[in-house]
Amino acid sequence: MKRKNNLAILKTLIARTLIYIVLIIVAIIVLYPVLWVLGSSFNPISSLARTSIIPLNPTLDNYVRLIKETSYLSWYRNTGYIALLTMFFSVLINTLTAFIFARFQFKGRKAGLLLVMIMQTFPGIMSLTALYMIALNFGMLNNLHMLVLIYVGNSIPFNVWLVKGNLMNLSRSIDEAAYIDGATKLQVFIRIILPLSLPTISFIALTSFMLPWMDFILPRFLINDMDKRTLAVGLFEMTNFSNLNPDFPAFCAGAILIAVPIGLLYGVGQKYLISGLAAGANKGE
Repeated sequence: MKRKNNLAILKTLIARTLIYIVLIIVAIIVLYPVLWVLGSSFNPISSLARTSIIPLNPTLDNYVRLIKETSYLSWYRNTGYIALLTMFFSVLINTLTAFIFARFQFKGRKAGLLLVMIMQTFPGIMSLTALYMIALNFGMLNNLHMLVLIYVGNSIPFNVWLVKGNLMNLSRSIDEAAYIDGATKLQVFIRIILPLSLPTISFIALTSFMLPWMDFILPRFLINDMDKRTLAVGLFEMTNFSNLNPDFPAFCAGAILIAVPIGLLYGVGQKYLISGLAAGANKGE
């Protein structure tokens, strides 16, 4: 009996040791690039090959040069404007649409839900040419609002089903009680549905902000105006190898500043990420 207990303890110890080894390896893989970029942003040497995690003579010159000698603040402002508008309209449109599909019966409801589901199967990159022609024909090339429209449209298929699944888990008796007390449909949506769906809405807001904040392909494809570039496109041009003097430490400084809003949002909304996604797991009728 004692031997069996010792074997069980040994197996448990080995299993935990292996788990910690794996976690340490994963942490090193994830953190090393981040620490390298952070250290390089304070490195006074402009050569990529000679940068290091711990700079010998740390300096803020890269940050100063980034702001003074480039249009970084303009890129930051453009990207923030796009991301905030995308977040606001994504939350508004997706929650309203999901509320309609979840709470009302109307002709074409099932066909509409099926269409929304089918739209999830097509990757956005397939429509780049069509989006470019639409922007060209409507005179919306180099227009930040065109990017907002596309980002919001791309968010609809997944997020509508996500919010709808959450609303299907909420009892309709709550709505009916409010209607009996004289509440309108809009009042039910604002005062009941939105507060009860806060985890899912927070998840949508966070993901809707992240997409335009970090996207490169769409702004690169539709924006050619230097004054309307986004952060990803602007930083790419700084390190473009066709450039005779790529400034890699300044690029690293810009990357660190990009990560600040995302880090703050994750810190504030971390508890909503899993709960918000799980709340919409039910996709039944």
